[in-house]
Amino acid sequence: MSEKIKKIAILTGGGDCCGINAAIRSIVRTAIVKYNYEVIGFIGGYSGLYADEYIEMTLKTVSGMFHQGGTILKNSNRDNLFSYRIKDENGCFIKKDVSDVAIANLKRHEIDAIIIIGGDGTLTSARDFARKGVNVIGVPKTIDNDVPGTDITFGYRTALDHIVNALDALHTTAYSHNRVMILEVMGRNAGWLTLEGGIAGSADAILIPEIPYDIHKIAKKIIDRYNSGSQFSILCVSEGSRPIDGDVTVKKIVDGSPDTIRLGGAGEQVARALEMIVSPITGQEMRSTTLGYIQRGGVTNCYDRILSTRYGSYAVDLVENGFFGNMVAIRNNKMTYIPIEEVVGSGLIGETSLGGKRLVNPQGDLVTAAKGIGIVFGD
Repeated sequence: MSEKIKKIAILTGGGDCCGINAAIRSIVRTAIVKYNYEVIGFIGGYSGLYADEYIEMTLKTVSGMFHQGGTILKNSNRDNLFSYRIKDENGCFIKKDVSDVAIANLKRHEIDAIIIIGGDGTLTSARDFARKGVNVIGVPKTIDNDVPGTDITFGYRTALDHIVNALDALHTTAYSHNRVMILEVMGRNAGWLTLEGGIAGSADAILIPEIPYDIHKIAKKIIDRYNSGSQFSILCVSEGSRPIDGDVTVKKIVDGSPDTIRLGGAGEQVARALEMIVSPITGQEMRSTTLGYIQRGGVTNCYDRILSTRYGSYAVDLVENGFFGNMVAIRNNKMTYIPIEEVVGSGLIGETSLGGKRLVNPQGDLVTAAKGIGIVFGD
């Protein structure tokens, strides 16, 4: 480094998840204890950077928050400062590039580097700021576990715990009433939560976006179980799953958001379709439960606390060594880094990809193992 780093900033964007506070804590403690930096945190994602809303980050600021889900810096998943929604002189909303305002705020605070924690949308803006000369380090965050270039993101394992707990609870009522219980989980276009949660939660069928399903094959599994004496069944269904002859189930469209499509209702759709086929034969009732935002919140588990600590500390090490424009990553349980340009710009893939996301390989080991123990995917 030609100049000593003296002051850094932190920003969290996108959806919340467990482990963000642990990462913030790790960044602040490493910055202060190891490198004697000053640290500030912008409030509310990129909107806070634009509005210059921030707090001083000290060891006291991050004390007692290690276990807490969410983020003390608050999040926003709608604020792209390169296309920001503001009112013009006539009171009408327009989109405008206000990134120079954010950069001016960083310069006014004499920020030498900013660590940005987020998923694909947040990291895309991080890349764009890096292109304009800002010293940026990215930290990947999402419960969906779909960020390319890294083996796992924090928040994922805690979300899995919530899913497995829900499936365990549904088992008892499914057994008691001889019902088919369906749990719809998050993940958007990636099936990691559904796949690993379904396997760990003893689901009989798993429906993921990467494997379009034939509802008749799912129905056959349920009927076969019923006829063999297992008069209940458990299904784990991704919000992004779809039938082979259909499309994803859209709950609503959110104008002004970088990702306008909100998925939801896939579990209920499967329940209604199975009711038409299975119920006349077995007499079973179908019940669908949407786990929703419970997956994101609560107390961060041990794994994610440690993973977040590793991510946060390594991000500060990259700052100290001047490795800007990179995202921290973990591969084969070793910390490393990858250019943000490759993560969000070139469609880098993990197992397989859709629009540059890390998706489940339908022929991979996890799916093969699940099928080997009798779980069906409807393909």
